[in-house]
Amino acid sequence: MKHMDYRNVKKRLVFSTSNNPWFNLALEEYLFNTMEDDTVIMYLWQNENTVVIGKTQNAWKECRTALLEEEGGYLARRSTGGGAVYHDLGNMCYTFMASSNLYDLERQLKVILGAVRDQGIEAQFTGRNDITLMDGRKFSGNAFKFIKDKGLMHGTLLLNTDSSVMARYLQVSKAKMQAKGVESVRSRVANLIELNPDITPEKISESLKKEFSKEYGSWETEEIYGMYDDIPEELKKLYEKYSSWEFRYGETPSFDMAFENRFTWGGIDINLSVEKGVITKAYVYSDAMDTAVAETLADLLPGIPLDRDEILDKLNEAGINLTELKDVKNWLAEVL
Repeated sequence: MKHMDYRNVKKRLVFSTSNNPWFNLALEEYLFNTMEDDTVIMYLWQNENTVVIGKTQNAWKECRTALLEEEGGYLARRSTGGGAVYHDLGNMCYTFMASSNLYDLERQLKVILGAVRDQGIEAQFTGRNDITLMDGRKFSGNAFKFIKDKGLMHGTLLLNTDSSVMARYLQVSKAKMQAKGVESVRSRVANLIELNPDITPEKISESLKKEFSKEYGSWETEEIYGMYDDIPEELKKLYEKYSSWEFRYGETPSFDMAFENRFTWGGIDINLSVEKGVITKAYVYSDAMDTAVAETLADLLPGIPLDRDEILDKLNEAGINLTELKDVKNWLAEVL
């Protein structure tokens, strides 16, 4: 953990009064985009009856979208990688944002683990992005985004989420479940109310505020945003983006061929449209934490002849040093 003097750092505590995921994700991006230097933000929010998919995921494969919408639920796409998650009002969302010089994963995790401990529950950070009970059951997952001068970590706390609804909406691939060695969505998660029957969103919010103050010091004011408040124009435009069908679902083309595999770092699903022996479009979906591999493949493949050696040469020429991309190249060399 970095040893920092936070006395001259701007600390901001932000709440959303809305339970609309499109507004809450738009507000998150607005805060991130407009954050000043030498600033740390903790943003707390809740979504109602929502499936949130990762930046490069295929909505139809991850979620029973028709059922979700028939029952009045929301489909949302976030700006970070990783897999699909279900949110309801028994779930608390948190986001930490900080200037690059202040971004400190260990300190941020101390806030989360300290807040859970304040509610009488011991937990641990495990794997690539999970916070679990000591018996290994997951109650929190995290995803990350970094640009040149700032970083973001956001995640969830399952307090009293309806796991039967979660299991009904989420479509987890058998390959993913086998890779994790578990049988179902429901069997691998836990609600904190199982360990503390008195826990509520209000109580965990107070614990998060307490632990944030311990780690970073006090903040000047608590900022509260509502969907129907007089909000900045940039936030309105971001809401339009996050609520749009195009952003949430993307295109639904027919593919000429598809390749799918699961690696230790996540799954990859490559779908190609081909005309006269040339790849015209590539749609690449992944639940990998790092969105770069899916985005890189989608950019590189169009325009290449549908030929094993041509494809591998193009990927080699790109000179992109991603471990995940090397794994994909080795796999494509076998299947093409």
